[in-house]
Amino acid sequence: MKKLILKLIMFLNIVLLALGQASAKTQDQKMEHTTTPRVIFFDVNETLLDLEPLKKSVSNVLNNNSDLMKLWFTTMLQYSLVETATEQYHDFGQVGLASLLMVAQNQGISLTEEQARQALTPILHLPAHQDVKKGLKLLKQKGYKIYALTNSSKSAVEKQLTNANIIDLFDGYLSAGELESYKPNLKVYQWAAHKVQTPIADTMLVAAHGWDITGAQNAKMQTTFISRKGQSLYPLATKPNYVFENILELANALPPIKP
Repeated sequence: MKKLILKLIMFLNIVLLALGQASAKTQDQKMEHTTTPRVIFFDVNETLLDLEPLKKSVSNVLNNNSDLMKLWFTTMLQYSLVETATEQYHDFGQVGLASLLMVAQNQGISLTEEQARQALTPILHLPAHQDVKKGLKLLKQKGYKIYALTNSSKSAVEKQLTNANIIDLFDGYLSAGELESYKPNLKVYQWAAHKVQTPIADTMLVAAHGWDITGAQNAKMQTTFISRKGQSLYPLATKPNYVFENILELANALPPIKP
């Protein structure tokens, strides 16, 4: 009986030791997974800038149908992926224009190229969400390097950040167009980290789009999802490191960078 009890005790000790090692390993992975980033990349449209003026202008030329505006946006994303998958490239503005003309044609709506172009002009004059400027300022005060990372052309994003009065808060802005590709191609995130001379594990992407978070996460960036109205994460993807309602919440949560 004593031998049986001793064997049971030894067995329990082995099990507890194994569980302890597994727990320690999980904790190490968790700590590694949440290492404080040194460089933070921000998606621009919808994450930083409020799309409402663009939504209104596009809806107006699509018979005031907000559902068709959403269809246009998803069509634009779809064909940017087609461009990437087929290894051809037109800048994001061209893809957006072509997609708007496609949606109008498919719905039997008369729309000229010039009318479509005019409907898209508000994209260069979008206001920043109310939380953005305070959040970015706090992140700068805490020592983070801040870059925009967007599918829009470099000239377009420069105009967007300037017109939103937040360009001075950025250390730079990068366009996937420099690679003649689009997010969520993993190469875009890897290129961005290389461009700022920072290991990708020490960078973070902040975005309000599940597809963007999925791409960055799979490229081994840290990620933060900003849950803007009408946006959600892709359920089949790895969860992001953080989820916040806005940029200021993220800025308050991250610790200061140690010199």
